[in-house]
Amino acid sequence: MAETSDTTETGELDSRPRRSSWKYIGPGIVVAATGVGAGDLVATLIAGSKFGYTLMWAAVIGCLVKISLAEAVGRWHLATGRTLFDGWRTLGGWTTGYFAVYVVVWGFVYGATAMSSSALPIVALFPDGPGLKTWAIVTGLVGLVFVWFNQYAVFEKVMTVLIGVMFVVVVYVAIRVVPDVGASFAGLLPVLPDGSLIYTLGLIGGVGGTITMAAYGYWVNAKGWSDSSWMKVMRIDNRVAYLTTGIFVVAMLIVGAELLHASQIALTKGDRGLIDLGTVLEDRFGAGTAKLFLVGFFATSFSSLIGVWHGVSLMFADFVERIRAAGRGVRDVERAGSDTVGRQERSVPFRAYLLWLTFPPMTLLWLDEPFGLVIGYGVLGAFFMPFLALTLLWLLNSSRTPREWRNGWLSNGMLGAAGLLFVVLCVQQVRELPW
Repeated sequence: MAETSDTTETGELDSRPRRSSWKYIGPGIVVAATGVGAGDLVATLIAGSKFGYTLMWAAVIGCLVKISLAEAVGRWHLATGRTLFDGWRTLGGWTTGYFAVYVVVWGFVYGATAMSSSALPIVALFPDGPGLKTWAIVTGLVGLVFVWFNQYAVFEKVMTVLIGVMFVVVVYVAIRVVPDVGASFAGLLPVLPDGSLIYTLGLIGGVGGTITMAAYGYWVNAKGWSDSSWMKVMRIDNRVAYLTTGIFVVAMLIVGAELLHASQIALTKGDRGLIDLGTVLEDRFGAGTAKLFLVGFFATSFSSLIGVWHGVSLMFADFVERIRAAGRGVRDVERAGSDTVGRQERSVPFRAYLLWLTFPPMTLLWLDEPFGLVIGYGVLGAFFMPFLALTLLWLLNSSRTPREWRNGWLSNGMLGAAGLLFVVLCVQQVRELPW
């Protein structure tokens, strides 16, 4: 059952600060579980395998960057009672155009990627069973059915279980490889070895940084947090979530440093690199540890799948609702809250986008991704995080946000640094596309 805002005796919304409690933790766990995918773990492993513990400091800074970004998203939703897309629309029609193209192209390619990533560990666990394409379709359909018939409360519980599995497995593997504690602390000193710049930027900006960060505000509303009285609770929820993400990153960096760096073992880029790691773990620690790791790999991939199926579908439903309202000349929309989200979860646009994420991408499982689609997906995806950071800076320093909840110097510094970082990463990603 979602926690809802109380009202005073006069019927006014009660905006008194809520007491912090562990029982409220939830939306942050969902966004953390969704944002950390298999590809992120491989990128972290490769950084550890190439540079050992040297880039540990970058993982810590990355954690702080994500905390500041997600806090800004949640603060906008709670301080204004408006959704993020509603805020974007006030910045001009260009934001609507970008999001419309992005959500269609990105969803089409991501659907196939998420299904394949979830299928890979299943194929490795059951090599005599169906092939990758079959398991990919099964995981996509399971995700579709689960999100279609369940609302946020059940979704959050399942995501919490999945992130629990991820956490236990990743930390267990990091402990098994026996980390060098001294080298770990030495890695907190900012150092840039030759050839490490891109890996450093990737660790700071790439892990856990996707469109699902923008979905955080929608999950905050789904939880029943709908006004500024929940601000303190939201901030604690967010910090717990991204500290958990930070532990994932540090643990995988340890695995890369201890298991791969010394042995000079190279991993395949992308999700298949985790299959390579499973083989290395089996050789070193036996089949039991390898299979446990593959279970964690599945939890990582499938949590991202159902997280996107739910969160981005909510964003799309809100997008359609705001466009329709503008078409009717309606300016004032209802305050965002759990009732609004509950209605959107049953709406036609929400379910239409669910179907878009599931069925059209299945065609890509049999085909190499068309050249033009790869370019479009890469460019649109690369621009999203700079778009998010810089528009949040704009929104939270303007009269659109109540004065007491506007950015202070620290928020502006963190969002400005994040925006600059993501612009650099964007340029690098676009340069690496197969033009």
